[in-house]
Amino acid sequence: MDGCFDARQTGLVKLAIMAVGGQGGGVLTGWIEALARAQGYAVQATSVAGVAQRTGATIYYIEMAPAGPATPIFSLAPAAGDVDILIAAEMMEAGRAILRGFVTPDRTLLIGSTHRALAVSEKMVPGDGIANAEEVRAAAEVAARGLVLADFEALAVDAGSVISASLFGGLAGSGALPFERAAFEGAIRAGGKGVDASLMAFAAGFDVARAGGVPAPDRTPPARPAAKPAGPADALRAWDGLMARVAALPAPACPMAEAGLRKVVTFQDPAYGAEYLDRLDRVLSADRSEGHELTRQAAKYLANAMAYDDVIRVADVKTRAARFTRIRSEMGGGAVMQLTDYTHPRGEEIVSLFPARLGRWVEARPRILGWIDRRVSKGRRLRTDRVRPYLQLWLIAGLRRWRRGSLRHEKEMASIETWLAQALHHAARDSALSIEILKARRLIKGYSDTHARGRSKYDRVMSGISLVAGRDDAADWARRLISAAMQDETGIALDGAISTIKSF
Repeated sequence: MDGCFDARQTGLVKLAIMAVGGQGGGVLTGWIEALARAQGYAVQATSVAGVAQRTGATIYYIEMAPAGPATPIFSLAPAAGDVDILIAAEMMEAGRAILRGFVTPDRTLLIGSTHRALAVSEKMVPGDGIANAEEVRAAAEVAARGLVLADFEALAVDAGSVISASLFGGLAGSGALPFERAAFEGAIRAGGKGVDASLMAFAAGFDVARAGGVPAPDRTPPARPAAKPAGPADALRAWDGLMARVAALPAPACPMAEAGLRKVVTFQDPAYGAEYLDRLDRVLSADRSEGHELTRQAAKYLANAMAYDDVIRVADVKTRAARFTRIRSEMGGGAVMQLTDYTHPRGEEIVSLFPARLGRWVEARPRILGWIDRRVSKGRRLRTDRVRPYLQLWLIAGLRRWRRGSLRHEKEMASIETWLAQALHHAARDSALSIEILKARRLIKGYSDTHARGRSKYDRVMSGISLVAGRDDAADWARRLISAAMQDETGIALDGAISTIKSF
Protein backbone atom coordinates (compact mmCIF):
# COMPACT_ATOMS: atom_id res chain seq x y z
CA MET A 1 0.00 0.00 0.00
CA ASP A 2 1.25 3.48 -0.78
CA GLY A 3 -0.05 7.04 -0.72
CA CYS A 4 -3.18 6.14 1.23
CA PHE A 5 -5.91 8.65 2.02
CA ASP A 6 -5.91 10.02 5.58
CA ALA A 7 -9.26 11.21 6.94
CA ARG A 8 -7.52 13.38 9.55
CA GLN A 9 -6.62 15.79 6.76
CA THR A 10 -10.20 16.51 5.65
CA GLY A 11 -12.80 15.69 8.31
CA LEU A 12 -15.50 14.61 5.85
CA VAL A 13 -15.08 11.00 4.69
CA LYS A 14 -16.89 9.49 1.70
CA LEU A 15 -16.75 5.71 1.56
CA ALA A 16 -18.37 3.35 -0.94
CA ILE A 17 -18.69 -0.45 -0.73
CA MET A 18 -19.45 -2.63 -3.74
CA ALA A 19 -20.53 -6.14 -2.80
CA VAL A 20 -22.73 -8.92 -4.13
CA GLY A 21 -25.25 -11.15 -2.42
CA GLY A 22 -23.92 -13.23 0.46
CA GLN A 23 -20.76 -11.17 1.04
CA GLY A 24 -22.12 -9.27 4.03
CA GLY A 25 -22.01 -5.79 2.53
CA GLY A 26 -24.83 -4.68 4.80
CA VAL A 27 -23.03 -6.05 7.85
CA LEU A 28 -19.83 -4.27 6.87
CA THR A 29 -21.76 -1.02 6.40
CA GLY A 30 -23.37 -1.46 9.81
CA TRP A 31 -19.99 -1.98 11.48
CA ILE A 32 -18.53 1.13 9.87
CA GLU A 33 -21.58 3.18 10.83
CA ALA A 34 -21.49 1.93 14.44
CA LEU A 35 -17.74 2.56 14.62
CA ALA A 36 -18.05 6.16 13.47
CA ARG A 37 -20.94 6.98 15.79
CA ALA A 38 -19.08 5.48 18.74
CA GLN A 39 -16.16 7.79 17.91
CA GLY A 40 -18.33 10.91 17.93
CA TYR A 41 -18.98 11.20 14.20
CA ALA A 42 -22.18 12.09 12.43
CA VAL A 43 -22.90 9.36 9.88
CA GLN A 44 -25.28 8.57 7.06
CA ALA A 45 -25.41 5.20 5.31
CA THR A 46 -27.44 4.40 2.20
CA SER A 47 -27.58 1.57 -0.31
CA VAL A 48 -28.58 1.11 -3.93
CA ALA A 49 -29.62 -2.50 -4.35
CA GLY A 50 -28.61 -4.47 -7.41
CA VAL A 51 -30.02 -7.78 -8.57
CA ALA A 52 -29.24 -10.73 -6.32
CA GLN A 53 -27.33 -13.92 -7.16
CA ARG A 54 -24.36 -12.19 -8.77
CA THR A 55 -26.12 -10.54 -11.70
CA GLY A 56 -25.44 -7.15 -10.11
CA ALA A 57 -23.87 -5.52 -7.08
CA THR A 58 -25.29 -3.48 -4.24
CA ILE A 59 -23.54 -0.16 -3.67
CA TYR A 60 -23.40 0.87 -0.04
CA TYR A 61 -22.47 4.49 0.58
CA ILE A 62 -21.35 6.08 3.82
CA GLU A 63 -20.54 9.69 4.60
CA MET A 64 -19.20 10.71 8.01
CA ALA A 65 -17.84 13.83 9.63
CA PRO A 66 -16.93 14.87 13.18
CA ALA A 67 -20.12 15.84 15.00
CA GLY A 68 -20.55 19.57 15.56
CA PRO A 69 -23.23 22.04 16.60
CA ALA A 70 -24.86 21.89 13.17
CA THR A 71 -26.17 18.70 11.57
CA PRO A 72 -24.29 18.09 8.33
CA ILE A 73 -26.11 17.44 5.08
CA PHE A 74 -24.86 14.29 3.44
CA SER A 75 -25.26 12.94 -0.10
CA LEU A 76 -27.34 9.86 -0.75
CA ALA A 77 -25.14 8.21 -3.38
CA PRO A 78 -21.52 8.29 -4.52
CA ALA A 79 -20.51 10.52 -7.41
CA ALA A 80 -17.72 10.00 -9.92
CA GLY A 81 -14.49 11.55 -8.73
CA ASP A 82 -15.84 12.12 -5.22
CA VAL A 83 -15.04 8.95 -3.22
CA ASP A 84 -12.28 8.79 -0.62
CA ILE A 85 -12.35 5.05 0.14
CA LEU A 86 -13.70 2.36 -2.18
CA ILE A 87 -14.08 -1.18 -0.81
CA ALA A 88 -14.65 -3.85 -3.48
CA ALA A 89 -15.65 -7.30 -2.25
CA GLU A 90 -14.56 -8.97 -5.51
CA MET A 91 -12.10 -8.18 -8.30
CA MET A 92 -14.63 -7.38 -11.02
CA GLU A 93 -16.49 -5.07 -8.63
CA ALA A 94 -13.23 -3.15 -8.34
CA GLY A 95 -13.16 -2.97 -12.13
CA ARG A 96 -16.73 -1.70 -12.26
CA ALA A 97 -15.93 0.95 -9.67
CA ILE A 98 -13.02 2.14 -11.81
CA LEU A 99 -15.19 2.25 -14.94
CA ARG A 100 -17.83 4.31 -13.12
CA GLY A 101 -15.24 6.84 -12.03
CA PHE A 102 -15.48 6.12 -8.31
CA VAL A 103 -11.72 5.46 -8.13
CA THR A 104 -9.47 8.42 -8.94
CA PRO A 105 -5.71 8.93 -8.58
CA ASP A 106 -6.02 12.21 -6.70
CA ARG A 107 -8.00 10.94 -3.69
CA THR A 108 -9.24 7.31 -3.66
CA LEU A 109 -7.87 4.47 -1.58
CA LEU A 110 -9.01 1.19 -3.15
CA ILE A 111 -9.36 -1.83 -0.85
CA GLY A 112 -10.26 -4.87 -2.91
CA SER A 113 -10.37 -8.64 -2.76
CA THR A 114 -8.52 -10.38 -5.56
CA HIS A 115 -10.72 -13.49 -5.60
CA ARG A 116 -13.40 -14.07 -8.25
CA ALA A 117 -17.13 -14.69 -7.91
CA LEU A 118 -18.14 -15.25 -11.51
CA ALA A 119 -20.90 -13.08 -12.96
CA VAL A 120 -23.82 -14.58 -14.86
CA SER A 121 -22.46 -12.98 -18.04
CA GLU A 122 -19.23 -14.96 -17.55
CA LYS A 123 -21.05 -18.22 -16.85
CA MET A 124 -23.32 -17.87 -19.88
CA VAL A 125 -20.46 -18.15 -22.36
CA PRO A 126 -20.34 -21.77 -23.62
CA GLY A 127 -16.54 -21.78 -23.44
CA ASP A 128 -14.22 -19.82 -21.15
CA GLY A 129 -15.93 -16.49 -20.53
CA ILE A 130 -13.99 -15.54 -17.39
CA ALA A 131 -12.82 -11.93 -17.46
CA ASN A 132 -9.11 -11.19 -17.00
CA ALA A 133 -8.53 -10.12 -13.40
CA GLU A 134 -4.96 -9.06 -14.13
CA GLU A 135 -6.25 -6.31 -16.42
CA VAL A 136 -8.32 -4.97 -13.52
CA ARG A 137 -5.28 -5.05 -11.24
CA ALA A 138 -3.25 -3.10 -13.80
CA ALA A 139 -6.05 -0.53 -14.14
CA ALA A 140 -6.30 -0.20 -10.35
CA GLU A 141 -2.59 0.57 -10.07
CA VAL A 142 -3.11 3.51 -12.39
CA ALA A 143 -6.53 4.69 -11.24
CA ALA A 144 -6.18 4.65 -7.44
CA ARG A 145 -4.17 6.86 -5.14
CA GLY A 146 -3.50 3.92 -2.84
CA LEU A 147 -4.10 0.18 -3.07
CA VAL A 148 -4.75 -2.65 -0.64
CA LEU A 149 -5.32 -5.79 -2.69
CA ALA A 150 -5.42 -9.27 -1.18
CA ASP A 151 -7.55 -12.41 -1.23
CA PHE A 152 -9.81 -11.29 1.61
CA GLU A 153 -12.24 -14.11 0.79
CA ALA A 154 -9.60 -16.76 1.48
CA LEU A 155 -8.61 -15.00 4.70
CA ALA A 156 -12.23 -15.04 5.87
CA VAL A 157 -12.83 -18.67 4.92
CA ASP A 158 -9.69 -19.77 6.76
CA ALA A 159 -11.04 -18.02 9.86
CA GLY A 160 -14.49 -19.55 9.51
CA SER A 161 -16.10 -16.21 8.76
CA VAL A 162 -17.27 -14.15 5.76
CA ILE A 163 -15.46 -11.57 3.69
CA SER A 164 -17.10 -8.56 5.38
CA ALA A 165 -14.99 -9.21 8.49
CA SER A 166 -11.66 -9.47 6.68
CA LEU A 167 -12.45 -6.36 4.60
CA PHE A 168 -13.23 -4.50 7.83
CA GLY A 169 -9.80 -5.56 9.03
CA GLY A 170 -8.30 -4.35 5.76
CA LEU A 171 -9.95 -0.95 6.28
CA ALA A 172 -8.56 -0.75 9.82
CA GLY A 173 -5.09 -1.84 8.77
CA SER A 174 -4.97 0.69 5.94
CA GLY A 175 -4.96 3.57 8.40
CA ALA A 176 -7.48 5.44 6.25
CA LEU A 177 -9.81 6.20 9.17
CA PRO A 178 -8.68 8.07 12.29
CA PHE A 179 -9.74 5.32 14.70
CA GLU A 180 -7.76 2.83 16.76
CA ARG A 181 -7.88 -0.90 16.14
CA ALA A 182 -9.70 -1.47 19.42
CA ALA A 183 -12.55 0.73 18.21
CA PHE A 184 -12.99 -1.43 15.10
CA GLU A 185 -12.99 -4.59 17.19
CA GLY A 186 -15.52 -3.00 19.54
CA ALA A 187 -17.92 -2.52 16.63
CA ILE A 188 -17.69 -6.24 15.84
CA ARG A 189 -18.29 -7.21 19.48
CA ALA A 190 -21.28 -4.89 19.66
CA GLY A 191 -22.87 -6.83 16.79
CA GLY A 192 -23.05 -9.90 19.00
CA LYS A 193 -23.09 -12.55 16.24
CA GLY A 194 -20.19 -14.76 15.20
CA VAL A 195 -17.87 -12.50 17.17
CA ASP A 196 -14.91 -14.88 17.58
CA ALA A 197 -14.72 -15.92 13.92
CA SER A 198 -15.27 -12.33 12.76
CA LEU A 199 -12.43 -11.09 14.98
CA MET A 200 -10.10 -13.76 13.58
CA ALA A 201 -10.94 -12.74 10.02
CA PHE A 202 -10.61 -9.08 11.01
CA ALA A 203 -7.13 -9.70 12.40
CA ALA A 204 -6.05 -11.49 9.22
CA GLY A 205 -7.31 -8.62 7.05
CA PHE A 206 -5.67 -6.06 9.35
CA ASP A 207 -2.28 -7.79 9.12
CA VAL A 208 -2.22 -8.05 5.30
CA ALA A 209 -3.29 -4.41 4.96
CA ARG A 210 -0.46 -3.34 7.23
CA ALA A 211 1.87 -5.42 5.05
CA GLY A 212 0.59 -3.63 1.96
CA GLY A 213 -1.52 -6.51 0.63
CA VAL A 214 -0.42 -10.00 -0.36
CA PRO A 215 -0.86 -12.16 -3.44
CA ALA A 216 -3.69 -14.67 -3.43
CA PRO A 217 -2.62 -17.84 -1.62
CA ASP A 218 -2.32 -21.08 -3.54
CA ARG A 219 -5.74 -22.69 -3.20
CA THR A 220 -4.92 -25.65 -5.44
CA PRO A 221 -6.29 -28.71 -3.65
CA PRO A 222 -3.78 -31.46 -2.96
CA ALA A 223 -3.88 -34.45 -5.25
CA ARG A 224 -6.11 -37.15 -3.82
CA PRO A 225 -5.65 -40.84 -4.45
CA ALA A 226 -8.33 -42.40 -6.60
CA ALA A 227 -11.17 -43.87 -4.58
CA LYS A 228 -10.94 -47.62 -4.19
CA PRO A 229 -13.89 -49.27 -5.94
CA ALA A 230 -16.39 -51.17 -3.82
CA GLY A 231 -19.17 -53.55 -4.76
CA PRO A 232 -20.03 -57.20 -5.40
CA ALA A 233 -17.15 -59.59 -5.93
CA ASP A 234 -18.01 -60.27 -9.57
CA ALA A 235 -18.13 -56.53 -10.33
CA LEU A 236 -14.75 -56.03 -8.65
CA ARG A 237 -13.25 -58.85 -10.70
CA ALA A 238 -14.61 -57.23 -13.85
CA TRP A 239 -13.10 -53.92 -12.75
CA ASP A 240 -9.69 -55.50 -12.21
CA GLY A 241 -9.84 -56.93 -15.73
CA LEU A 242 -10.67 -53.50 -17.16
CA MET A 243 -7.80 -51.90 -15.26
CA ALA A 244 -5.43 -54.53 -16.70
CA ARG A 245 -6.52 -53.44 -20.18
CA VAL A 246 -5.83 -49.81 -19.26
CA ALA A 247 -2.35 -50.71 -18.02
CA ALA A 248 -1.60 -52.24 -21.42
CA LEU A 249 -2.24 -48.93 -23.21
CA PRO A 250 0.66 -46.60 -24.12
CA ALA A 251 1.92 -44.73 -21.05
CA PRO A 252 0.85 -41.23 -22.24
CA ALA A 253 -2.76 -42.39 -22.53
CA CYS A 254 -3.02 -44.42 -19.33
CA PRO A 255 -3.93 -41.69 -16.76
CA MET A 256 -6.66 -40.24 -18.97
CA ALA A 257 -7.96 -43.69 -19.88
CA GLU A 258 -8.19 -44.67 -16.21
CA ALA A 259 -10.11 -41.48 -15.39
CA GLY A 260 -12.39 -42.05 -18.36
CA LEU A 261 -13.01 -45.66 -17.41
CA ARG A 262 -14.00 -44.63 -13.87
CA LYS A 263 -16.44 -42.09 -15.26
CA VAL A 264 -18.05 -44.52 -17.69
CA VAL A 265 -18.36 -47.36 -15.16
CA THR A 266 -19.82 -44.98 -12.57
CA PHE A 267 -22.28 -43.81 -15.20
CA GLN A 268 -23.45 -47.35 -16.03
CA ASP A 269 -21.59 -50.59 -15.22
CA PRO A 270 -18.38 -52.57 -15.96
CA ALA A 271 -19.83 -53.94 -19.21
CA TYR A 272 -20.23 -50.38 -20.42
CA GLY A 273 -16.62 -49.76 -19.39
CA ALA A 274 -15.57 -52.64 -21.63
CA GLU A 275 -17.34 -50.93 -24.55
CA TYR A 276 -15.39 -47.77 -23.75
CA LEU A 277 -12.07 -49.62 -23.92
CA ASP A 278 -13.11 -51.43 -27.11
CA ARG A 279 -13.67 -48.07 -28.81
CA LEU A 280 -10.39 -46.75 -27.39
CA ASP A 281 -8.55 -49.76 -28.81
CA ARG A 282 -9.94 -48.88 -32.25
CA VAL A 283 -8.51 -45.38 -31.91
CA LEU A 284 -5.15 -46.77 -30.77
CA SER A 285 -4.91 -49.06 -33.79
CA ALA A 286 -5.32 -46.05 -36.11
CA ASP A 287 -3.17 -43.68 -34.06
CA ARG A 288 -0.19 -42.20 -35.93
CA SER A 289 0.19 -39.10 -33.78
CA GLU A 290 3.29 -38.17 -31.83
CA GLY A 291 3.22 -39.48 -28.27
CA HIS A 292 -0.14 -41.20 -28.90
CA GLU A 293 -1.87 -37.84 -28.49
CA LEU A 294 -4.86 -39.02 -30.52
CA THR A 295 -5.47 -41.90 -28.12
CA ARG A 296 -5.04 -39.66 -25.09
CA GLN A 297 -7.55 -37.13 -26.38
CA ALA A 298 -9.96 -39.90 -27.34
CA ALA A 299 -9.76 -41.28 -23.80
CA LYS A 300 -11.06 -37.96 -22.51
CA TYR A 301 -13.72 -37.01 -25.03
CA LEU A 302 -15.00 -40.55 -25.56
CA ALA A 303 -15.66 -40.91 -21.83
CA ASN A 304 -17.51 -37.60 -21.75
CA ALA A 305 -19.58 -38.64 -24.77
CA MET A 306 -20.49 -42.03 -23.34
CA ALA A 307 -21.38 -40.55 -19.93
CA TYR A 308 -23.97 -38.28 -21.51
CA ASP A 309 -26.42 -36.18 -19.50
CA ASP A 310 -29.89 -37.67 -19.45
CA VAL A 311 -32.78 -37.50 -16.99
CA ILE A 312 -31.53 -40.66 -15.27
CA ARG A 313 -28.09 -39.22 -14.64
CA VAL A 314 -29.47 -35.90 -13.38
CA ALA A 315 -31.71 -37.74 -10.92
CA ASP A 316 -28.81 -39.93 -9.84
CA VAL A 317 -26.54 -36.94 -9.14
CA LYS A 318 -29.27 -35.14 -7.19
CA THR A 319 -29.93 -38.12 -4.91
CA ARG A 320 -26.37 -39.10 -4.03
CA ALA A 321 -25.51 -39.03 -0.33
CA ALA A 322 -22.27 -37.15 -1.07
CA ARG A 323 -24.30 -34.23 -2.46
CA PHE A 324 -26.32 -33.84 0.73
CA THR A 325 -23.17 -34.14 2.83
CA ARG A 326 -21.46 -31.41 0.81
CA ILE A 327 -24.44 -29.06 1.04
CA ARG A 328 -24.74 -29.56 4.80
CA SER A 329 -21.03 -28.84 5.16
CA GLU A 330 -21.35 -25.62 3.14
CA MET A 331 -24.31 -24.55 5.27
CA GLY A 332 -22.36 -24.94 8.48
CA GLY A 333 -23.35 -28.38 9.66
CA GLY A 334 -26.00 -27.64 12.27
CA ALA A 335 -28.23 -25.45 10.12
CA VAL A 336 -31.73 -26.64 9.23
CA MET A 337 -31.57 -27.54 5.56
CA GLN A 338 -34.30 -26.99 3.00
CA LEU A 339 -33.21 -28.14 -0.46
CA THR A 340 -35.31 -27.30 -3.51
CA ASP A 341 -34.43 -28.67 -6.94
CA TYR A 342 -35.93 -27.10 -10.05
CA THR A 343 -36.77 -29.38 -12.94
CA HIS A 344 -38.32 -28.62 -16.33
CA PRO A 345 -38.48 -31.78 -18.44
CA ARG A 346 -39.74 -31.62 -22.02
CA GLY A 347 -41.78 -34.26 -23.75
CA GLU A 348 -38.68 -35.28 -25.69
CA GLU A 349 -36.84 -36.12 -22.46
CA ILE A 350 -39.66 -38.34 -21.26
CA VAL A 351 -39.95 -40.15 -24.59
CA SER A 352 -36.18 -40.63 -24.68
CA LEU A 353 -36.55 -42.91 -21.63
CA PHE A 354 -38.91 -45.22 -23.51
CA PRO A 355 -37.62 -48.48 -25.01
CA ALA A 356 -36.05 -47.58 -28.34
CA ARG A 357 -38.72 -49.15 -30.52
CA LEU A 358 -41.59 -47.53 -28.64
CA GLY A 359 -39.76 -44.19 -28.51
CA ARG A 360 -39.25 -44.15 -32.28
CA TRP A 361 -42.95 -44.97 -32.76
CA VAL A 362 -43.97 -42.01 -30.54
CA GLU A 363 -41.52 -39.59 -32.18
CA ALA A 364 -42.96 -40.46 -35.60
CA ARG A 365 -46.38 -39.27 -34.37
CA PRO A 366 -46.22 -35.55 -33.57
CA ARG A 367 -49.72 -35.46 -32.11
CA ILE A 368 -48.88 -38.06 -29.48
CA LEU A 369 -45.54 -36.40 -28.74
CA GLY A 370 -47.28 -33.04 -28.39
CA TRP A 371 -49.86 -34.54 -26.04
CA ILE A 372 -47.08 -35.87 -23.80
CA ASP A 373 -45.18 -32.57 -23.95
CA ARG A 374 -48.21 -30.52 -22.85
CA ARG A 375 -48.54 -32.65 -19.73
CA VAL A 376 -44.92 -32.75 -18.61
CA SER A 377 -43.32 -29.57 -19.96
CA LYS A 378 -43.75 -27.37 -16.92
CA GLY A 379 -41.41 -26.16 -14.21
CA ARG A 380 -41.42 -28.18 -11.01
CA ARG A 381 -39.83 -27.40 -7.67
CA LEU A 382 -39.05 -30.51 -5.68
CA ARG A 383 -38.16 -30.29 -2.00
CA THR A 384 -35.63 -33.11 -2.10
CA ASP A 385 -35.01 -32.79 1.63
CA ARG A 386 -38.44 -34.42 1.97
CA VAL A 387 -39.17 -38.11 1.50
CA ARG A 388 -41.73 -38.06 -1.33
CA PRO A 389 -39.88 -35.72 -3.77
CA TYR A 390 -36.60 -37.49 -2.99
CA LEU A 391 -38.16 -40.87 -3.76
CA GLN A 392 -39.46 -39.54 -7.08
CA LEU A 393 -35.91 -38.72 -8.20
CA TRP A 394 -34.52 -41.89 -6.64
CA LEU A 395 -36.92 -44.03 -8.68
CA ILE A 396 -35.92 -42.21 -11.88
CA ALA A 397 -32.26 -42.77 -11.04
CA GLY A 398 -33.07 -46.47 -10.63
CA LEU A 399 -33.94 -46.67 -14.32
CA ARG A 400 -30.21 -46.87 -15.00
CA ARG A 401 -30.35 -50.67 -15.33
CA TRP A 402 -32.67 -50.25 -18.35
CA ARG A 403 -30.87 -47.23 -19.84
CA ARG A 404 -29.05 -49.18 -22.55
CA GLY A 405 -32.36 -50.18 -24.09
CA SER A 406 -33.71 -46.63 -24.21
CA LEU A 407 -34.22 -44.44 -27.26
CA ARG A 408 -31.76 -41.86 -25.92
CA HIS A 409 -29.01 -44.44 -25.56
CA GLU A 410 -29.60 -45.74 -29.07
CA LYS A 411 -29.25 -42.21 -30.47
CA GLU A 412 -26.15 -41.43 -28.43
CA MET A 413 -24.35 -44.59 -29.47
CA ALA A 414 -25.14 -43.97 -33.15
CA SER A 415 -23.82 -40.42 -32.81
CA ILE A 416 -20.62 -41.61 -31.11
CA GLU A 417 -19.94 -44.16 -33.83
CA THR A 418 -20.37 -41.55 -36.56
CA TRP A 419 -18.12 -39.09 -34.69
CA LEU A 420 -15.35 -41.67 -34.16
CA ALA A 421 -15.52 -42.77 -37.79
CA GLN A 422 -15.09 -39.16 -38.94
CA ALA A 423 -12.11 -38.68 -36.64
CA LEU A 424 -10.38 -41.92 -37.62
CA HIS A 425 -10.98 -41.29 -41.32
CA HIS A 426 -8.30 -38.58 -41.20
CA ALA A 427 -5.96 -40.29 -38.69
CA ALA A 428 -3.46 -41.62 -41.21
CA ARG A 429 -3.03 -38.40 -43.22
CA ASP A 430 -3.79 -35.61 -40.72
CA SER A 431 -3.75 -36.66 -37.07
CA ALA A 432 -4.01 -33.01 -35.98
CA LEU A 433 -7.38 -32.75 -37.73
CA SER A 434 -8.49 -36.04 -36.15
CA ILE A 435 -7.68 -34.61 -32.72
CA GLU A 436 -9.70 -31.46 -33.42
CA ILE A 437 -12.66 -33.56 -34.53
CA LEU A 438 -12.47 -35.40 -31.21
CA LYS A 439 -12.40 -32.09 -29.37
CA ALA A 440 -15.49 -30.88 -31.23
CA ARG A 441 -17.51 -33.30 -29.09
CA ARG A 442 -17.16 -30.91 -26.15
CA LEU A 443 -19.85 -28.78 -27.79
CA ILE A 444 -22.49 -31.41 -26.92
CA LYS A 445 -23.36 -31.18 -23.24
CA GLY A 446 -26.26 -31.04 -20.85
CA TYR A 447 -29.81 -32.09 -21.60
CA SER A 448 -33.07 -30.52 -22.76
CA ASP A 449 -32.61 -27.14 -24.49
CA THR A 450 -28.91 -26.98 -23.61
CA HIS A 451 -28.28 -30.29 -25.35
CA ALA A 452 -30.29 -29.23 -28.40
CA ARG A 453 -28.28 -26.01 -28.80
CA GLY A 454 -24.98 -27.81 -28.34
CA ARG A 455 -25.95 -30.49 -30.82
CA SER A 456 -26.90 -27.87 -33.40
CA LYS A 457 -23.52 -26.15 -33.03
CA TYR A 458 -21.68 -29.46 -33.22
CA ASP A 459 -23.44 -30.36 -36.47
CA ARG A 460 -22.55 -26.98 -37.97
CA VAL A 461 -18.93 -27.27 -36.88
CA MET A 462 -18.65 -30.73 -38.42
CA SER A 463 -20.14 -29.39 -41.65
CA GLY A 464 -17.53 -26.62 -41.64
CA ILE A 465 -14.74 -29.12 -41.02
CA SER A 466 -15.88 -31.15 -44.02
CA LEU A 467 -15.35 -28.06 -46.17
CA VAL A 468 -11.69 -27.67 -45.15
CA ALA A 469 -10.74 -31.36 -44.89
CA GLY A 470 -7.74 -32.09 -47.09
CA ARG A 471 -6.19 -28.63 -46.71
CA ASP A 472 -2.84 -28.29 -44.98
CA ASP A 473 -4.41 -25.88 -42.49
CA ALA A 474 -7.55 -27.97 -41.89
CA ALA A 475 -6.75 -28.51 -38.20
CA ASP A 476 -6.27 -24.76 -37.67
CA TRP A 477 -9.66 -24.04 -39.25
CA ALA A 478 -11.31 -26.78 -37.19
CA ARG A 479 -9.85 -25.21 -34.06
CA ARG A 480 -11.21 -21.81 -35.08
CA LEU A 481 -14.65 -23.24 -35.73
CA ILE A 482 -14.78 -24.85 -32.28
CA SER A 483 -13.57 -21.64 -30.64
CA ALA A 484 -16.18 -19.60 -32.50
CA ALA A 485 -18.93 -22.02 -31.49
CA MET A 486 -18.06 -21.49 -27.83
CA GLN A 487 -18.02 -17.70 -27.93
CA ASP A 488 -21.75 -17.12 -27.67
CA GLU A 489 -24.97 -19.01 -27.07
CA THR A 490 -26.67 -18.09 -30.34
CA GLY A 491 -23.80 -19.08 -32.65
CA ILE A 492 -23.30 -15.72 -34.35
CA ALA A 493 -19.51 -16.06 -34.26
CA LEU A 494 -19.77 -19.58 -35.66
CA ASP A 495 -21.92 -18.37 -38.55
CA GLY A 496 -19.25 -15.80 -39.35
CA ALA A 497 -16.48 -18.41 -39.32
CA ILE A 498 -18.42 -20.73 -41.62
CA SER A 499 -19.15 -17.84 -43.99
CA THR A 500 -15.43 -17.08 -44.13
CA ILE A 501 -14.67 -20.68 -45.04
CA LYS A 502 -17.33 -20.72 -47.75
CA SER A 503 -15.87 -17.53 -49.22
CA PHE A 504 -12.68 -19.37 -50.25
